[in-house]
Amino acid sequence: MRLTKVAGALLAVGLCCSAQVQADDSRYIIQVENNGKGVVKALAKQLGAEVHIEGDGFIAATFAGKDLTQVKGLLNNPHVKLVEVDQRRQLMSFADDIGDPMSQQLTPYAVYQSQADQLTYNAAAGMKVCVIDSGLDASNPDFVWNNITGDNDSGTGNWNEHGGPHGTHVAGTVGAADNNLGVVGMAPGVDMHIIKVFNAEGWGYSSDLAHAANLCSNAGANIISMSLGGGGSNSTESNAFQAFSDAGGLVLAAAGNDGNSVRSYPAGYPSVMMIGANDANNDIANFSQFPSCVSGRGKRASEDETICVEVTAGGVDTLSTYPAGMATSSSMSADAVDYASSAMENTGSASSTTFYMGTAESTDSGANGNICVIDRGAISFHDKVANCESSGGVGAIIINNEPGMLYGTLGDTNSTSIPAVGAALEDRTALIAASSASVSIGSSDYGYMSGTSMATPAVSGVAALVWSNHSECTGEEIRHALKASALDAGAAGKDVYFGYGIVQAKAADQYLTANGCAGGDNGGGDNGGGDGFTLTADGYKSRGVKKVDLSFSGAAGANVDIYRDGSFIATASASATYTDTISTKGGGSYVYKACDEGTQTCTSEQTVTF
Repeated sequence: MRLTKVAGALLAVGLCCSAQVQADDSRYIIQVENNGKGVVKALAKQLGAEVHIEGDGFIAATFAGKDLTQVKGLLNNPHVKLVEVDQRRQLMSFADDIGDPMSQQLTPYAVYQSQADQLTYNAAAGMKVCVIDSGLDASNPDFVWNNITGDNDSGTGNWNEHGGPHGTHVAGTVGAADNNLGVVGMAPGVDMHIIKVFNAEGWGYSSDLAHAANLCSNAGANIISMSLGGGGSNSTESNAFQAFSDAGGLVLAAAGNDGNSVRSYPAGYPSVMMIGANDANNDIANFSQFPSCVSGRGKRASEDETICVEVTAGGVDTLSTYPAGMATSSSMSADAVDYASSAMENTGSASSTTFYMGTAESTDSGANGNICVIDRGAISFHDKVANCESSGGVGAIIINNEPGMLYGTLGDTNSTSIPAVGAALEDRTALIAASSASVSIGSSDYGYMSGTSMATPAVSGVAALVWSNHSECTGEEIRHALKASALDAGAAGKDVYFGYGIVQAKAADQYLTANGCAGGDNGGGDNGGGDGFTLTADGYKSRGVKKVDLSFSGAAGANVDIYRDGSFIATASASATYTDTISTKGGGSYVYKACDEGTQTCTSEQTVTF
């Protein structure tokens, strides 16, 4: 798995001194030749260890109360190749802040997931994002309106009057203000220029986008963000975005929401960065399109990463700005503790004691005057709430039966009137045990949407955030940095679903700080070697797996940081050979360099080709 610089740095901090500390759970991995595994296993048990796993070439065992140095001393055996900490791994998930965005500021989960909360937007850099969409409604207070301009169009109307909530939602993800109200965007308060291209029916033409690109350029925009697309390429449209990119800008567009491998445009143009969507659990969204990266046919076919998904960001059930009063939001508490919820149906508020109805497949007099706590399953959401109300219930909480929040409605033929909200499976135990609860549903200026349309402004905002801290870079260099520093997700390495992975703001900032705008090509310190600091890289295949042996000479300290293709992969001993294993299949070239640990003093780059 390819590590971001941040992930690698965290691993380096956690592992460099492991010999002096006790591992979590006192659990260690013992690398051993398979023909000596029995001897080592017997030795470990003799020493009081509990063996958990016998893998190919290793054993995992717990040595209660012993640190790594002690375990290494006990396992001083010729069959033992290496002893290391068996690191804990856990499910990574993100969630919106809990609360009411109408009265407090909430941070959407995608901000945490993309590390946008770990980097400060530099307003002095003068970044401007041009949002081509359905307009931004002037009724929402969660924007720095003095920083926002737009172009009116006789066919679509005024840019600051919405043509539906889509454009306002998108703009909020890019740059909603950090103002103790509503939500916060990826680049809070960033300058924006709004182009309203959709008519009342919600569609436009490729010529509209080509013209919009020119208007974005005239407005001084650095970034174009488009949560839109359609079939078929168009040279006029393609040329307009290529010109914007050639002038130093960055263009981003949504991959599409049909969950297939069809290439959508303008995202499919090489000058446009194609964005896919993931959820809060770092899984790909089932609707996110995944076109092939292959260009041409037969012998002329070649890999082209600019015509497929390059990175992803949170795009499933994302919270952002709406035109005033057009969204519905909910709040829920149990025993005076706030919990996350989703509005299902029926505005209003209710507070009472709770009554657990199971899956609420029938009426129950015990629910009379109470808040019904209901499990998902067996019958429809509507029928559950109807049974609660028919039993005299004053409100309903329906708990998901799979991890995560329950999002749903009671259907077009809803006949109920009590407020009903969805709840997360993770809160089930607390909700069932609670003696009282409150639920409330009301109109809101903030709501949820899903799609690559939501992921695209997230990456656009991250790009503006990172670029504001490296304003000397070009759009193409920011594009490269976002890919080089993305968090690998899905299959190891680059793939058609995630591209290079989930975009990471802090990691991209660190990448540019270490490598300069041109990445590993120049900048960022002494990347040309010097003072006898050299790197040797020898590539080979073992049982079909690509491996590269890296050795170092002339390092200033005991450890070196290792980079592959500009991305940090490990911190290793400067006096030992480090073997990098590459899991991707097929050929390819890989560029390596080593730097003195924690510095920008580096060797010359070495290229290994398979």
